[in-house]
Amino acid sequence: MSAAAQTKENYFKSANFKKKTGQTIVLIILILGSLLILSPIWWMIATSLKDMKEIMTYPPTFIPKEWHWENYLITLQKGPFLQYTLNTLFITFFVVIGNVVANSFIAYGFAKIQFKGRNVLFAIVLATMMIPGFVTLVPQYVIYAKLGWLNTYLPLILPAFFGSAFNIFLLRQFFLTIPNELIEAAKIDGANHLYIWWKIFIPLAKPAIATVAIFSFNGAWNDFLGPLLYISDESLYTLQLGLQIFKGQNDTQWNFLMAGSIMVLLPVITIFFFFQRYFIEGMNLTAGSKG
Repeated sequence: MSAAAQTKENYFKSANFKKKTGQTIVLIILILGSLLILSPIWWMIATSLKDMKEIMTYPPTFIPKEWHWENYLITLQKGPFLQYTLNTLFITFFVVIGNVVANSFIAYGFAKIQFKGRNVLFAIVLATMMIPGFVTLVPQYVIYAKLGWLNTYLPLILPAFFGSAFNIFLLRQFFLTIPNELIEAAKIDGANHLYIWWKIFIPLAKPAIATVAIFSFNGAWNDFLGPLLYISDESLYTLQLGLQIFKGQNDTQWNFLMAGSIMVLLPVITIFFFFQRYFIEGMNLTAGSKG
């Protein structure tokens, strides 16, 4: 065996080659997995750029034969989507504010204030996560109807100001990583818990706050069932309800529906893209915190 062949054989047996081979296999699997996950989004984009004749063609085409970019302009002209967008932004803004303020305030109490029955009360809060949301739909609807809140945004906004078990847990776990010495030092300077929460803990908890804000934004922006239950006036419709104008009793305008869905999806992707660093950092720190 020649020296070159021996060197080549030794390289294939080396740990470095095995490591690179393993990394290549993992990379290929990740690429294939990413393509699989992104395929529904591409299908939405492709459908939004087709005409109805091509959409109904069998077998379906994965790439449009003709790219109808005008579908997006037509979609915007088919309904008052500017009003729907403003309505959705209004609801989303207050839901995000309510979730951040209320949940961080409650989480601070569970994490840093000693009071009798704290752990029991926190366990009860966590236990509510096991209750399916659909179980409370009818009681909530009856309550809001008796309060005269139907066909208003109050049923969609006010619950955010009363806390969420998951968000409370998320923020509490993060607050536990902040040393108590900061609280003691602030108290020496005459600060109360409200000041400490707002001026010290909120700035230090930016990653966790960003995580809660992203979850809240995504939930409020994409909420369909809530507006469907409580809103009947078309002028108060959100984007999710507005998209239903493309779904008729006998047919659905799939190209316009997909075009509208893509435009509704863009803000969510944009928000996550700009704040993903805080989101990932917050999730990592929370997952690694003590209980």
